Amino acid sequence: MPEFFNVQPPRSALEELLSQLKVDTRSECMSTAEALGRVTARNIISSEELPAFPRSSMDGYSVRANDTFGATESLPAYLEVCGEVVMGAAPQVNVQPGYAAIAYTGGLLAKGTDAVVMIEHTNRVDDHTVEIVRPVAPGENVIQQGEDIGPNDTVLSKGRQIRPQDIGALMALGITKVAVAKRPRVAIVSTGDELVAPEMAPAPGQIRDINTYTIAAAVTRAGGVPVPIGLVKDDYDTQREAALTGLSNSDILVFSAGSSVSSRDMTAQVLDGIGKPGVLTHGIAHKPGKPTVVALIDNKPAFGLPGNPVSALVVFGILVRPTIHSLMGYTMPLRSSTVVARLSRNVSSTTGREDHVPVNLYEEGDVLTAEPVFGKSNLIYTLVRSDGVVVVPLNSGGLYSGDEVTVTLY
Repeated sequence: MPEFFNVQPPRSALEELLSQLKVDTRSECMSTAEALGRVTARNIISSEELPAFPRSSMDGYSVRANDTFGATESLPAYLEVCGEVVMGAAPQVNVQPGYAAIAYTGGLLAKGTDAVVMIEHTNRVDDHTVEIVRPVAPGENVIQQGEDIGPNDTVLSKGRQIRPQDIGALMALGITKVAVAKRPRVAIVSTGDELVAPEMAPAPGQIRDINTYTIAAAVTRAGGVPVPIGLVKDDYDTQREAALTGLSNSDILVFSAGSSVSSRDMTAQVLDGIGKPGVLTHGIAHKPGKPTVVALIDNKPAFGLPGNPVSALVVFGILVRPTIHSLMGYTMPLRSSTVVARLSRNVSSTTGREDHVPVNLYEEGDVLTAEPVFGKSNLIYTLVRSDGVVVVPLNSGGLYSGDEVTVTLY
C-alpha cells in the first residue's frame, strides 16, 4: 500500500484521476420534453430548415421595398391595402406595385413582397389606403427561410447539457426523442459507530446521519443517480463489504468519513485493497477537506470524503461533481454563478493550501459586501447561513479586508 497523506492540489488530484479513467458513455433514448438537464449522447442534426418560410418579425404591412423609398413624415408614400395574410394560412394576396397587405408577427409575407413596414411607421388614411412615413430596405423586418437553422446543421453537439431553450429548438424541428447519456449511479456509504438515522433520537455520543442526504442531493443536482448503501460501522470487513456492494451497483463510489489518519479510519485501506490501481491520492492541499481520498478501482472512481458535512460538500463540488460530468461525456465548461463583492474582513490562510471560505452577501450602500462565515467544518449551518464561497488561492497567504473578491454562489 502506498504511503498516504502526501497532499497535492485538488486540481492535480482530479486531473490524475481523469487521466487514468476510461470513459465509455452509455446512452438511452428519451422524450425531448423530459430531457431538461440531461446530456446529449451524440450530435443532433437538423433534417429541416427553420423557419420553413419567410416570416414577418413585426406587425405592419407587407410591401415591395422600392415602393417605400424616399418616404418621410413630411412626404409619405401612399399604398393601397389589398388584403391581409391570415395567420396559419398560405397567403392568398398577390401584391402588385403600389399596393400593400396587412402582415402579422410570425406570419407569412404576401406574394410579391420583400419587406415589412412596422405599424408604428404607418398611418391608416382610410379603409383602403395606408401612409408610409419611413422607408424599408429589401428583407427588412423579415426572418428569411432557413435563417435560424439549415438542413444538416448541428442543432446540439454531443456532450451538451440540455437547457429550456434547447428543448424549444428541438421541438421546433419536430425532434421529439433525443439520445442522452445515462446518468451515472453513485453509491454513497456513510461510516461511523456514532451515526444513527435522522428519524431516530440520538443517545449520548451519537449524531444523526447528515452526509448520506446532502451527498445524495448533490449527486442529483450534478446529474447522477444517488444509490445510498446505508450506515456502516467502523469495522474493516464491514466497510469492505459495503464498498464491494456499492461498486457492483454503481459507476462511482463515495465514502464519507474514514478518510483521516486515524487507527479507526479505514477508507484508504479499504479502497486500496479491492481493485487496481487503488488509491491515487490521500490528502489534498485544501481547507476544508485535507484528508480526502481519491481512488480508481477497476476503472470506477471512488472517493473518501471527510465526515464533516461542510468538508464533504465542498470536496464533492471540487472532485466528485466533475467526475460525474466526465462519465456523461459532458463537454461544456463547468461554470458556476458568480458575483464580485468587497471583502468585509481579513481572511488568513496557509501558504501552499487552497481555502474555500463561506461568505454571506449583503448590500452596504451601493457596494455588495462579502462577510466571511467562520466555523468548524463539522458545523453544517456555516453553509446554511452563507450565500457562496470565496476561494483563497493556493499560495496567497490570505485575503485582506476591502479586497475585491469573486464569490461563487451556491
